[in-house]
Amino acid sequence: MGQLTLNLIAISVFLVTFATLLGPLLQIPQAVPAIAVVTVLAIAIIDQAQWNGTVGNLLLGGLNRFSAAQRQRVLHHEAGHLLVAHLLSIPVTDYSLTAWDAWRKGFPGQGGVQFDTATLEAAMGTGQIPAQLLNRYCMVWMAGVAAEQLMYGDALGGQDDRQKFTILWQQLGRTVQQGLAQQRWALLQAKTLLEQHREAYQTLVEAMAEQSPVGDCQALLTEKGAKPTDQPS
Repeated sequence: MGQLTLNLIAISVFLVTFATLLGPLLQIPQAVPAIAVVTVLAIAIIDQAQWNGTVGNLLLGGLNRFSAAQRQRVLHHEAGHLLVAHLLSIPVTDYSLTAWDAWRKGFPGQGGVQFDTATLEAAMGTGQIPAQLLNRYCMVWMAGVAAEQLMYGDALGGQDDRQKFTILWQQLGRTVQQGLAQQRWALLQAKTLLEQHREAYQTLVEAMAEQSPVGDCQALLTEKGAKPTDQPS
């Protein structure tokens, strides 16, 4: 079960418990809190099992829409993904900055930058992923965290990115220690790329804030000197 869904359940249980304690004073029927708990748990389980946590994401997205600071953090996080993907020739198909936009476009979860992973999936099918290709995708996944750290000094997002990395790492049969080392390396490399292209990054942030299409964003990056280094293996 996703962390967001668990948080919603915890908050709901707390509120229901609070209502139970105050029930006699507020004249709330005793059955109401119990029914509320069962309802919340049922919705949370169905949401996670059938809808990939979409309901929880939409609720959180609705709350975040009222926070300018949170919107800016998400914007910088996703711009980090897009810039590093562009530099490393990882195809980007689209992006969304809110759970509502993701739901409207049919993206899973909270959305974000959508990558074309066909090359990676084809390599996984053979059981042999070239080291260069693996390194590129690891850098792209860690680029959002790198962008947040550069801009804010810490990172609040990136859980989904780390989960994607963990799933792939487990499929490769690598050790946890190797995975942690790979994440640290990828984070450092992504941060270096962002530092080397700060002007292009800021231009991209402004373009994504205006919801410019991916093609326009990439054209702006190229104009600012952020050109793909070479083609992935």
